[in-house]
Amino acid sequence: MRCPFDPLFADLPRPLLQELAMADVAFVVATIAVFALVAFVAKGVTKL
Repeated sequence: MRCPFDPLFADLPRPLLQELAMADVAFVVATIAVFALVAFVAKGVTKL
């Protein structure tokens, strides 16, 4: 899988590149979790 940013990361060691990708995945998952939590709390507040 070729990324459009490959030339930017070409000089980075492979483990660091994987670590950056994992950080991106973790950030997206955390963002979705926070969004879901806020939506859940908002839904609970509207029932009061």
